[in-house]
Amino acid sequence: MNTNAVRALWAGGERAINGWLSIGNSFSAEIMAAQGFDCLTVDLQHGVVDYATAIQMFQAMGASGVMPMARISHLSPSEVTRVLDGGAMGLICPMINTRADAEALVSYARYAPNGIRSFGPTRAAIALGPGYDGNAEDELICFAMVETAEAMNNLDAICSTPGLDGIYVGPSDLTLALTGRRYRVGFDREEPEMVEAIKRILTTAHKHGIKGGLHTGSAAYASRAIDWGFDLVTAATDVRLLAENAKQTLQTVRGLK
Repeated sequence: MNTNAVRALWAGGERAINGWLSIGNSFSAEIMAAQGFDCLTVDLQHGVVDYATAIQMFQAMGASGVMPMARISHLSPSEVTRVLDGGAMGLICPMINTRADAEALVSYARYAPNGIRSFGPTRAAIALGPGYDGNAEDELICFAMVETAEAMNNLDAICSTPGLDGIYVGPSDLTLALTGRRYRVGFDREEPEMVEAIKRILTTAHKHGIKGGLHTGSAAYASRAIDWGFDLVTAATDVRLLAENAKQTLQTVRGLK
């Protein structure tokens, strides 16, 4: 089975830079993959992506050797099974609020006797090389998203879940949950209470020997997150890159008239 490039980076003390794919298109995924990200995450929760398209995106990413990940839409054994059978080597699950949620997530990603994942890695066994059945649990990465007040109250319990590889912070929902609508919704939090909450999640994850990931909206904030100690940062999304660069190009051309 293919080795997990992100695990290899972590083993060497390095950080992983992740790109985010919300546009359901294999060519745009191929373009992003060719830019040199350590991993790319296909977003099946908020992205305009269905399962069949996600598989095509994984296939397109394969030419560049980038490590494929997926964010599923919700905690469900069928959701976990499908993306892993489809070839994802990393998994992000939203709205993990309790230790029981985290334990369920881990069990869905592991074969018996360590979990309840049904065996049938239809594409994964081909795309990820021989030996998938014996090596998948050592290579796959499982992230639980912490993004609610309930999850913050259960942070130690979630982070201490055996088999969980990391916590992925969703700053938009976390801000809504902790502050209501006192602040704008968005990624790159500057409010002291939100920065403290994000750092607390990272500290708790590291205390329990697991990794911390953060969704950011800019290269500058991603760099700050790395300085704080985050092990994986999402530094760019296909939607934002397309929108911002298109807008900048248009403004520049209009300004040259």
